Amino acid sequence: MTIFTPFDAAERRTWAGRAAAYERSFAALCAHPVPTLLDAAEVRRGLCVLDAGTGTGSAARAAGGRGAAVTAVDADPNMAARAAATAPGVAVCVAALPRLPFADARFGAVVGNFVLNHVGRPRTALAELRRVARPGARIALSIWAAPPAPGQTLISRALQAAGVPRPAHLPTLAPEDDFPRTQEGFADLLHETGLTAVRCEILTWEHRTTAEQWWSGPAAGLASAGQILMSQPPEVITEIKRQYAALCTQFTAPDGLLALPHTALLASAQA
Repeated sequence: MTIFTPFDAAERRTWAGRAAAYERSFAALCAHPVPTLLDAAEVRRGLCVLDAGTGTGSAARAAGGRGAAVTAVDADPNMAARAAATAPGVAVCVAALPRLPFADARFGAVVGNFVLNHVGRPRTALAELRRVARPGARIALSIWAAPPAPGQTLISRALQAAGVPRPAHLPTLAPEDDFPRTQEGFADLLHETGLTAVRCEILTWEHRTTAEQWWSGPAAGLASAGQILMSQPPEVITEIKRQYAALCTQFTAPDGLLALPHTALLASAQA
C-alpha cells in the first residue's frame, strides 16, 4: 500500500509557501484549542513532547512555555521555518505523517492540532503517532467536527451562492480511510488504533475577526475553498466576494467584527 495518497499530494500543494497567509488569517482560529489540547496530553515541565503538524508553531510555543522539551514537525518547509523562528528552544523539522523520523517510544506526550484533517490515511497516521509515543504517554488530537458550524462554512456558502461548484478533480479521502467526524466516531478511531483511556469532547467557540482578514485566507489559496476561489476568473471572484459580504452580515457583531461559530472535537488517549 502506498503511504501517501492523492489527498496528501493535494494538501502539500495547497499549503506550499502559504505560511505567512495562514498566520495572517486562520492561525488564530486554529490556536483556540491549544490550551485544552496540552492539558489533555498532560504536557508539563521536563516532558519530551512531539507536536505533529505544528503549522506556524502555536502548540509548540505553548508547550515550550510550560517547560516541556518540544520537538515539532510539519510537512511544509515554510510552516516549519516559521515555527522555528517563532518558537525559541523548539526543535523543528520537516516531516509528514504517516512517516516520522523518530525512534519508537521517543516521546512522553504527543499532540496534533488539526493535523488529522490534513492526512490521507488518518488511521495510519494515528498508528505512527502511537509508535513514537512511550507506553503510558498521552496522545491528544483535535479535528474539525461534522457537520461544520456556520462560521466554518462561510466561504463555501459564498461559493455556492455565486454558483461555483466544487471541482471534481479536488481529491477527498477514500471511503475506507475516512471516519465519522463525531464524538463517537473520533473516539472509535482512537480505540481502533489500540489506544486506551480514550476521552473525546466537543469544543465550541466564536472566532472574532474582521471580514477582510477572514477573506484573506481563501484569497491566498488556503484550504480547498481557497483553491476553488483562486481557479475562478476575476468576474466570478468579484461575485463570490459580493455574496461573501452579504453573508457576513449574519455574523457581524455591534463592534463591526465577525463572530464566527466554530466546533471542533478534541480526543485524547493513552499509548
